[in-house]
Amino acid sequence: MAPGKVVICGVNTAKLPLLTNEEKNELFMRIEQGDENAREELIKGNLRLVLSVIRRFQTAGENADDLFQVGCIGLMKAIDNFDRSLNVRFSTYAVPMIIGECRRYLRDNSVIRVSRSLRDIAYKAIYAKERILREENREATIDEIAKDIDIEKEMVVMALDAIATPVSLYDPVYQDGGDTLFLMDQVKDKKNKEDNWIEDISLKEAMDRLSEREYNIIKLRFFEGKTQTEVADEIAISQAQVSRLEKSALKNMKSFLDI
Repeated sequence: MAPGKVVICGVNTAKLPLLTNEEKNELFMRIEQGDENAREELIKGNLRLVLSVIRRFQTAGENADDLFQVGCIGLMKAIDNFDRSLNVRFSTYAVPMIIGECRRYLRDNSVIRVSRSLRDIAYKAIYAKERILREENREATIDEIAKDIDIEKEMVVMALDAIATPVSLYDPVYQDGGDTLFLMDQVKDKKNKEDNWIEDISLKEAMDRLSEREYNIIKLRFFEGKTQTEVADEIAISQAQVSRLEKSALKNMKSFLDI
């Protein structure tokens, strides 16, 4: 996607509306009553979400307009299938739907040819995964997917790998306001244990200069190898706050160590 592009599919992205959770709930209530105008308002109010998702595919060399249209299809599917009784944020439900639609588009237009039978298995696996996510609000395991579509799990893994789009650890997963969450923020670090870090006295001194909350976050993230989501649950703050505090702490430590 062209960096800094403002107009996509004739839409001035700089002027897109931003809905509050209360406004979204009100629109969903109107949609349930058959109000088509409310559906259009909800789509327009979530186009920023589509933009934040398709940015992760900018390295694929695809046209931004095409990706935006595909992302909008995923958004509309999310709106039409969202169940408010699940008590989850709409964005939490919609992001995987939009990502899935973009990945399907990229797979279908990939220069790497994948056999039809393998692609069919992959599509069945993806649909089963999305159905379980929608109905049970959780990620399905490979075993569950394989059982659901009655195919050996080795074939499911092979099919999904064959159509997967390579990503970078620095690809943005989601952006909420000024806080960008990257793929690397979701990955556990099992190598950097406490013994390896404490051997460096300078590093320990740098950590001692952190606030108590920053110190705990660094310890949980890099000593105990926990994800930002796990840290957020443990210390009862949002993942976005963990991301901010972690980056601030690492910056302060880097400044102290002069590296």
